[in-house]
Amino acid sequence: MPLYKRKPFSPVEKPEDLKPQEVVFQVRFTKEIFRDYSEYLKRINLYRKRVWTCKATGKTNLTYEEALVSEKEAAEKIQNFPEELVPPVLHEVQFSMLTLKDLANSIAAKLQGPFSEGAVLYGKKDGRLHRCKIVKVPEEADKTEYEVAWLGSDNKVTGKALVKGEELTGKKLPFTRAVLKSFIKDSTYRSFPWVLHDSLAKKHGISTAPPRELKNKISIQDGLIVSNRKRKRSDDEKITGANENGLVHRKGNEISEAQAVKYPIDDLLVQQSEEDHYLTERPSPCRDFYVPMECVGNLLMVWDFCTSFGRLLSLSPFSLRDFENAICHKDSTPSLIVESYSALLRLLMKDNGDFSMAIENKKRKPKITAVTWTEYLCDFVETSCALKLSTHVSTIRRGHYGLLDISVKLEIFRELVAQVLETDIVREKLDEHIEERHALASTRRDEALEEGKKRRDEKGSRKAETDVKEVVVEHRLKTAASNYNGLNGVVSEKSNGISQQNHSSGESETERGIFPDKNAKKQKDANTLIVDSSNPSRKALKLMKVNIKEAIEMKNIAQRKEYLEREMEKRIVRTSPLGKDRNRNRYWFFRREGKIFVESTNSTQWGYHETKDELDALIGSLNPKGERERALKKQLEKNYNKINLELQKRSKEAAHRIAMEEEAVLRRSTRVRAPPRENPAFAFLKYVNKWKEL
Repeated sequence: MPLYKRKPFSPVEKPEDLKPQEVVFQVRFTKEIFRDYSEYLKRINLYRKRVWTCKATGKTNLTYEEALVSEKEAAEKIQNFPEELVPPVLHEVQFSMLTLKDLANSIAAKLQGPFSEGAVLYGKKDGRLHRCKIVKVPEEADKTEYEVAWLGSDNKVTGKALVKGEELTGKKLPFTRAVLKSFIKDSTYRSFPWVLHDSLAKKHGISTAPPRELKNKISIQDGLIVSNRKRKRSDDEKITGANENGLVHRKGNEISEAQAVKYPIDDLLVQQSEEDHYLTERPSPCRDFYVPMECVGNLLMVWDFCTSFGRLLSLSPFSLRDFENAICHKDSTPSLIVESYSALLRLLMKDNGDFSMAIENKKRKPKITAVTWTEYLCDFVETSCALKLSTHVSTIRRGHYGLLDISVKLEIFRELVAQVLETDIVREKLDEHIEERHALASTRRDEALEEGKKRRDEKGSRKAETDVKEVVVEHRLKTAASNYNGLNGVVSEKSNGISQQNHSSGESETERGIFPDKNAKKQKDANTLIVDSSNPSRKALKLMKVNIKEAIEMKNIAQRKEYLEREMEKRIVRTSPLGKDRNRNRYWFFRREGKIFVESTNSTQWGYHETKDELDALIGSLNPKGERERALKKQLEKNYNKINLELQKRSKEAAHRIAMEEEAVLRRSTRVRAPPRENPAFAFLKYVNKWKEL
């Protein structure tokens, strides 16, 4: 059953004495039955929250139904676990003190077996996997380095090197690490140490007696293995005192126990413990970029600037994939590249800088066209770029821009964007965005304060009305009691008179408006509004507009919040990363690209996650005990709906693009005379700048 906040959750038991004709409410996927509809709704809303964890895989941030499906899929995969590998795997699991991740890695490494001479496998070289062949196996058992020969595409030896055993990848196992982890969880009833179910251990002849080295750490109670976490205090052990840091000194054995660590702490200081078994395995980012890895940073920076300030540049937005394809295109210069250069150069010409002075000295025309853009680009490279880029001017001038190296193209773009950022036009726009963001943030704070004040006032008014009603009721009860407890008829008559007088005075007070009727107040306001509107003036019209605006605002509080958030996102000042993980890898999310990009510490390696499953696995793998991963997890959860929406949108577009490509291939293969549809892979060649200045 799924775990609720990583703890077992018991469903509601079936009500007793159910009648055949009784109307009840049943949860579809748990078969729970409720008599009360409010209780049913409460349970349904709980199941729809993303607070559930799959017990088999450890996936978090799931709904109850998603966790059930995940457990079902994991159970099906466990059923297909190879029978011949079950005994050796269970032997390794029994009484192991490793974490789930380390245990799975250890078992996988042992199942793959030691490497022998002549084996052809894959090894890490320059951060990537390359085919290699084992030349020499280390003779000493404590050495793990192998002498390998790197193999080229034609199986020829291109070099030799010493590679560690953990950097070599051998034969592929018939199951994934995730399936192995699910199998381990399903086969055990506790962890640290991992203990198999008795029936499973007896079936495969595995001992259930704890080893000697664990006898001081665990014990057997009611036939189950339990951990001896609490130390027994002897009679001569007395607590002498505790300091402010929580250090407790004991007599006898002079043991000092430190107070529990206060999290979060620096991520590198976090030690893996039994409590961290719920953390999922972090997904590996995809790295299939068309541009070289060292150019990805420049590619993202240039694309993000052009799409973020498209209105200022008069450049309509385009996707990152189209920009990447256009940069890599060599047959010609796509219009996307021409328009991007033209927009940046055009804005640079409006600024009174070195480039604009050079253009004036050469008496260039102020208008950049698809024919003359190379001349302006050459002028920029000659006047503003480094000497190493100036060597490519002749190639650009001859009209062979597409033949330039990708790194050179992006370096020119990067230098051009850097120059544009220093112009007064962009600086003024950034200052304008900053002021508008401050105004929007101030408005949002004021509305939050006003909303809180309204809630407090409403609560106070309700409390005051309740107090007044209680006073009136109490006064009437006292008056009635005095009537019945009078000593004679005269007193009774007088008290009755007082009671009637008080009752009539209460009614008159209500009629006079001391306790006004809400309907009467509304009628009075309506009459006042009609009188004011019958004799219109500027002041009355302004008052009506204010009243209408207040009425609209009261009805659309949620919409106003969304509007303010949306307007703040439009005022872009800079793009900041979502956060960093344990190893200080930065995570980026861009508004117009449905991916989460991962940047290494030294900015030499890039990757991305593009599916919802990868996003959920990433969130589940972050350890909140660390400062960096705690902050990153908070940002991912805060923007989860927005990121997930973009990921799903991109997945649909990718599926549509693949279908279009398959249809195009099918039409060509069957030699249909009808013209095939346009291939989405070449969509960047059809780019048109819809925001271009005329």
